[in-house]
Amino acid sequence: MYALVDVLLVVAGITATVVVLDAAVRTFVVPRGTVVLFTVVVFLAIRRAFNVFASPRRTYEARDRVMAFYAPIALLALPFVSMLVVFGAFACIFEGIEDFGWRSAVMTSGSSLLTLGFERPPDLPGAFAAFSEATIGLAILALLIAYLPTIYNTFSRREVAVTDLAIRAGTPPTPRELLVRAHQTGFLYEMDTFWSAWMTWFTEVQETHTSYGSLSFFRSPNPHRSWVTAAGAVLDTASIRLAVLDMPVSPPAQLCIRSGYLALREVAGFYGFDYDDSPAPDDPISVTRDEFDEVYDKLVEAGVPVRTDRDQAWRDFAGWRVNYDRVLITLAGFVMAPYAPWVSDRSPIEPLPHYTWGRRRVEMSRRAQR
Repeated sequence: MYALVDVLLVVAGITATVVVLDAAVRTFVVPRGTVVLFTVVVFLAIRRAFNVFASPRRTYEARDRVMAFYAPIALLALPFVSMLVVFGAFACIFEGIEDFGWRSAVMTSGSSLLTLGFERPPDLPGAFAAFSEATIGLAILALLIAYLPTIYNTFSRREVAVTDLAIRAGTPPTPRELLVRAHQTGFLYEMDTFWSAWMTWFTEVQETHTSYGSLSFFRSPNPHRSWVTAAGAVLDTASIRLAVLDMPVSPPAQLCIRSGYLALREVAGFYGFDYDDSPAPDDPISVTRDEFDEVYDKLVEAGVPVRTDRDQAWRDFAGWRVNYDRVLITLAGFVMAPYAPWVSDRSPIEPLPHYTWGRRRVEMSRRAQR
């Protein structure tokens, strides 16, 4: 007859195992952006450890070298932590059903999880638990092995577009550079294909960066490029194209902005950040009128056709920018994006979402600007 303590040990072990299996399935298998508490705790714990070595007091280059290892290490740590939890959970189960002492329970659990076979339970319930633990351990490793190629293939597709943008808009990318080069090369009136391509890119980012949460933290091969700053440059360029340039309205540019801010909002919401999904056109934005006028003047100097009503152009630009302003600068701080005008140069330093049961919220850090 099992004592109450034995029953509680078995229940605790089963509960912990179920939590790990649920997290593994929802993180690695379910093709949907679901927030898993177990995964969140692991990633945030590792992020806070990395923040110690990537302090804002250090140069960006030093921080980038540290953060380049964050996503790969966190991704590899997740199955490792999962197996540690399973190891402890089945040690409790073996102690509850066999009662041969904790040393025997720990040895049996380790032997079963690693499929070593040097410790064998003497009875049928123990053997069943050993088989179950070995199966779970192999399943967790198999999921990781299948998960990694998907991550890196998706990362590669994302970075191809980021690198292509550097050719057109420089490093860091700026809307001024992109429009001036487009004007000088005769591409300015042929940019609808460009907007359509980036609309597809934003759609892929929305799907992949919420299905595979670690993707956002994989840094570009070039330390001065980032998917966030690339997104900001394209969205600002499209906004200036619609608000400032004296050209016919471009529906693909409008759709590109819409796909962009919807993607950034979805990614920000996945990580627990708050945003206004219906901002007013006259809500404040992080770009100042002086910064806008500086770009406007540079476009005039380069011979780019612009509208004569500068005040209306500013209002129109602000009306587009307000849709993605907050989530853009928040994500830039969250992933520690490299310097880029109108994006990471004004983002909060290392904003981390704060999760609560049944609800996600964020207290955005306002301590300092880069």
